[in-house]
Amino acid sequence: MSEFRPPVADLTYALKHVVGYDDIARLPGFEHADFDTVSDIIDEVGNFMADIVAPTNRAGDLEGSRLNPDGTVTTATGFKEAYAAYVEAGWGSVPLPEEYGGGGFPRTVGLALQELAATANMAFALAPLLTQGAIEALLNYGSDEQKQAWLPKMVTGEWAGTMNLTEPHAGSDVGALTTKAVKRPDGTYGITGQKIFITFGDHDLSEQIVHLVLARTPDAPAGTKGISIFIVPKFLVNEDGSLGERNGVKTVGVEHKMGIHGSPTCVLSYEDATGYLIGEENIGMRIMFVMMNSARLSVGMQGLAVAERAYQQSLDYARERIQGRAIGATEDSPIIDFPDVRRMLMTQKSYIAAMRRMMLLNAAYVDLSTHHPDAATRARANEIVGLLTPVCKAFGTDLGNELTSLALQIHGGMGFIEETGVAQHYRDVRIAAIYEGTNGIQAADLVGRKLPVRDGASALEFIATMRELDAELEAAGEEFASIRAQLTAQLDTLEQTTVWMLRTGAADPNSMLAGSSPYLRIWGLVVGGWLMAKSALAARGLDDDPIAASQLPLARFYAEQLLPQASGLVGATTAGTRDLFALDADALADAARRGARV
Repeated sequence: MSEFRPPVADLTYALKHVVGYDDIARLPGFEHADFDTVSDIIDEVGNFMADIVAPTNRAGDLEGSRLNPDGTVTTATGFKEAYAAYVEAGWGSVPLPEEYGGGGFPRTVGLALQELAATANMAFALAPLLTQGAIEALLNYGSDEQKQAWLPKMVTGEWAGTMNLTEPHAGSDVGALTTKAVKRPDGTYGITGQKIFITFGDHDLSEQIVHLVLARTPDAPAGTKGISIFIVPKFLVNEDGSLGERNGVKTVGVEHKMGIHGSPTCVLSYEDATGYLIGEENIGMRIMFVMMNSARLSVGMQGLAVAERAYQQSLDYARERIQGRAIGATEDSPIIDFPDVRRMLMTQKSYIAAMRRMMLLNAAYVDLSTHHPDAATRARANEIVGLLTPVCKAFGTDLGNELTSLALQIHGGMGFIEETGVAQHYRDVRIAAIYEGTNGIQAADLVGRKLPVRDGASALEFIATMRELDAELEAAGEEFASIRAQLTAQLDTLEQTTVWMLRTGAADPNSMLAGSSPYLRIWGLVVGGWLMAKSALAARGLDDDPIAASQLPLARFYAEQLLPQASGLVGATTAGTRDLFALDADALADAARRGARV
């Protein structure tokens, strides 16, 4: 396996020249987070992840996590030591509030650091990612007493956090959950039920695990309106802050998974465990969505991160693997000299660049939505976050699947052999399109909730904003002509399909949902093309930047060879439901009718 090379140069280029990080650093509260300081942090974190975390990736895959007879979980070789070093270095606290021991840096910076961690080892990076989600839920809805009791050690990483949503019979339909919460005379609740698919539900990395658990009180309304959320710690906490006796939560299983073996995915059983209500009863879904919306952007970033790691390995293999003779060569050639291999490498690299810029742009709008002094600017930024988040999650993870597959393809037959390690990336990233809301749910969210904002004006305004780049592309001359032409054409495609969705949604919601996934893909392709064009324009005159020279060829490749896919998705977006539902289940199975002659 090749060594991990942290993509810090492209990260800092994208921050500085594409997503406008300097504007983020000028927001109130971020005065200490200037670009030079952030660049130094990204560089240091990149080195840490390469030296300390990346070497654990293979062990995590080969060994996995182990459930012990006493119900505890042991992680793979090197995980515990790497996590201790991570906590000591304080990297997890960088984007968290200063009042609880964090660094107070923007979410944009936090996402860049999450990318470096996930590229080094996606399974390992899930532990701090889930903790950060739990922290955000407590920051938004926890009482002052709860914040003081739980956040300081969660911010440092000494204590970890989890999300407990899913039950055996209640997956995407969270409202069907049956875990019970019975109020006690002392104000705590007794939590009883079973949760599955709990990432890092138990482990040996931290001394305490703070579970955030969805449960239903006895008289709660049915469905999602009757769900509450509770802090249920692994260990009860004494009045002096020390850890007390074990709470009534037990690990009864660790799942055997296709990938991310290093991340223990646990089945947890709660038996009258002590829980502490967050906020009020029956608002648990509102609180959980704070965690989930944050996590959805982070999961989109995982698609990017694993694609980056797989790309690096396939690039190294293509440079080293001698096979056949390229046209014009006088001796056997490395496969990187063959056009089809180059096509696969350029596809990976340009998509990765587009995804990185998209994820960082989304995070930048998160910072604007929370820190800009003007209320109207905050509100508009929040609309854009809502629009971009499902696109980032679904487009990023779909591409994670596709690009890791390309990396495996470049390896040829050796890619199918586990010893090369490239298959691990393909297996690891597959879950990202499923958890935190499947990509089909993301598409439904886009067309059902985000597109109708202000009767569609929010989305159409964003499309208009992307069109504003046209004048600069025209002035840039012939080198940018194909980029301009394709971006204009596919912005037209996006606008036309958006108008179709808005007209169809009220009259025929099923047809709208039927086209939602290809429609989301159009959004991803076009936003990616727009950001790549911005990136190429910004590179002019930056002769001293090592990334600048590659921006125009990447943007042109994206515009000419990837972006045109958008127009090909119009048919699938607008086809409606006629043929989707034309065949019943038996017909889909080609089942002959009983008694029919064949």
